[in-house]
Amino acid sequence: MAGGPPTGPPPWIAGARPGSAAAPARPVQSDIRGRRPDAGRGGEAPRPRSRASAHTVNEDKATRYHRAKRLVALASLAWTTALLVVLLATGFTLRLREAAEGAAPGGGSAASAAAGAIVYVGLLMLVSEVVGVPLAFYSGYVLEHRYGLSTQGLAAWARDEAKALAVGFAMSALAAALLYGLIAAAGSWWWLPAGLVFAAIVVSLTQIAPVLLLPLFYRLKPLGRESLRARLAALAERAGARVLGVYEWGLADKTRKANAALAGIGATRRILVSDTMLGEYSDDEIEVVLAHELAHHVHGDIWKGVAFESALIVAGFYLAARALERLGPLVGLRGPADVAGLPLLLLAAGALSLVMVPAAHALSRHYERRADRFALDLTRNPAAFISAMRRLGAQNLAEERPSKLVEWLFYTHPPLPERIAAAEAFRAGGD
Repeated sequence: MAGGPPTGPPPWIAGARPGSAAAPARPVQSDIRGRRPDAGRGGEAPRPRSRASAHTVNEDKATRYHRAKRLVALASLAWTTALLVVLLATGFTLRLREAAEGAAPGGGSAASAAAGAIVYVGLLMLVSEVVGVPLAFYSGYVLEHRYGLSTQGLAAWARDEAKALAVGFAMSALAAALLYGLIAAAGSWWWLPAGLVFAAIVVSLTQIAPVLLLPLFYRLKPLGRESLRARLAALAERAGARVLGVYEWGLADKTRKANAALAGIGATRRILVSDTMLGEYSDDEIEVVLAHELAHHVHGDIWKGVAFESALIVAGFYLAARALERLGPLVGLRGPADVAGLPLLLLAAGALSLVMVPAAHALSRHYERRADRFALDLTRNPAAFISAMRRLGAQNLAEERPSKLVEWLFYTHPPLPERIAAAEAFRAGGD
């Protein structure tokens, strides 16, 4: 169950891989473990298994899995930071700019400058992915198979990785061309119009992701179980969240993890339930999971997240403008509109995002606790909530007892025992 503010620079600037199979969009309970589900028969949800041991997390295994994933994430951050610093310190970024300008058509025109920015981004990504791809392979393929979470073969993983890199390059290149066009046109105040334009792009991406980006990586089809579809649609109506359909989200050919989401905004808002959840969970459990997701829309958490991200973009661009103004001449830049300054821009904006991570995660955990309470109030079914959380914890290999430091730095959701304890208190209190 996801929700809450984003915590980093925009993916088209940061070089994130959209659509990674290892990290489905807006997960129900991040990084949890389980079995490959059996398909339901006759269009009905199979009964949940009654033995508690079937829903017990292997805590030592979960801890090792999440520790390994965090180490890879930190290694990726360290590599990216070191690369950007080295490019600036050695002047290699100037050589990349010269190569980009040499490969770009025309000379001196706005179109030529845009083409140069696009080529520069391509060269920068080539250098970055020398280490980025091996790290992605280890995190998204080796670890997922080692801990029994992935169902995806190497060729299929490579196809997804290639698609993610292609989408990432297209978004990054277009964003760089737009950004440097705005810098050239707006002068020293470029950070303000650039921030507003990119904030609008965040809104657009949030809206189009379910219909354009998600289908590039996952199979989506209308939910075939009419009784469940009607039940979830009625739940959304009862919660006051208009949706435009209920869809089965094909995860089983990539992962054993279960997932559900209410994706999109406005005309693209839709309910997504993974086939890995449909095959194992009761209708009551699925309903309470989706009630949690609906809470994020009822409370406006997605729009709050967009506002948070937008403010972060504007502030990040402001810091980048000051860094380019003061440090640009020291590293040989021609001015703020010199694409060779992109590493400096990324370092300045990324530093702000990194500093804001603990606060953003704390806010997200607040949203998640409130969404849990909303789900309990809406469904009046704490037993289903508790069984769904335990099942998700076992299926997705949840880390049940992270340290306070780990929770502070990495967790967008409260730990599983805290969420279950809150549901048990709700049941005991008869709220």
